[in-house]
Amino acid sequence: RAGMQTPAESWGTGRAVARIPRVPGGGTSRSGQAAYGNMCRGGRMFAPTKVWRHWHKKISTNQRRYAVSSALAASALPALVMARGHRVNNVPEFPLVLSDSLNRVSTTKAAKAVLQQMGAFDDVEKARDSRKIRVGAGKARNRRYTQRRGPLVIYDVSEGLDKAFRNLPGVELAMVDNLSLLDLAPGGHLGRFCIWTKGAFEKLDSIFGTYEESAKFKSGFNLPRSFMNNADLTRIINSDEVQSVLKPMVSGPDLVIPKKRNPLRKADVRVGLNPYQAAVKAREVTKQSMDKAARGKAIAAKRKVVKGRSKEFSARRKAFIAAASKEGDVTF
Repeated sequence: RAGMQTPAESWGTGRAVARIPRVPGGGTSRSGQAAYGNMCRGGRMFAPTKVWRHWHKKISTNQRRYAVSSALAASALPALVMARGHRVNNVPEFPLVLSDSLNRVSTTKAAKAVLQQMGAFDDVEKARDSRKIRVGAGKARNRRYTQRRGPLVIYDVSEGLDKAFRNLPGVELAMVDNLSLLDLAPGGHLGRFCIWTKGAFEKLDSIFGTYEESAKFKSGFNLPRSFMNNADLTRIINSDEVQSVLKPMVSGPDLVIPKKRNPLRKADVRVGLNPYQAAVKAREVTKQSMDKAARGKAIAAKRKVVKGRSKEFSARRKAFIAAASKEGDVTF
């Protein structure tokens, strides 16, 4: 493994150097150098990535077929193709289908002439001008340059076509039997500029089927259908046909959320929570409005009432004790 191709061992403690493994031997500057560690020159990275990492995710066959058919449909819309960045202003029609004589084009010069005649060479020049040196360590890992994608030439039978177009910058080729989502929607962006041969375009009906019959080469697959013929939902709701059968809008009273009021500060809120609060407040006001003499009379009258009540309770208590004593001891 890179960074581990030396029998390095640590020198241990007591030699006033770090305990990192060091290259053995002598007579060269390499001996004694620290090795293995990610902080060392020529060492391995920290926690090297493993080849058994989950690089791929299982996707069901039907989902992949739906994705490819959706990408094919998007490639026929000029708006999506232009939004993806392709130069298709001079292309005469979409999708661009050429005769089967394109299969017999065998030189790059002839392929370039075909693209120029169809107005598709602008996209090739765009891809050629976008070629730049990659930013990052990938420059040293066999992927030195980055480049935008150009047209995708889709054919059914090659009679030299693949060798003619393969040297044009940004141009890729694919057989109609082996269409991949990675080619039709690079980077997950729909709208790849596709150039079809007549035979490849006619073969799509047998591969993916039509709305009238199922696919011949993909068992159980039917083209996805749109749930709505008109996707403008706002226009449908506001149409006269729908509005004429709807109930009129009911305008009820406006809901007013009452403002929270503190009952400790607001007397009317306090009375609403406790109706007896009004009587308590009136009694307190009356007590505070009395002068000293009147307050003394009120206290004396209250004490007199309490004293009379105490005498009454005392008499009742004595009468009960006397009646209970006449009955004698209580036995169980």
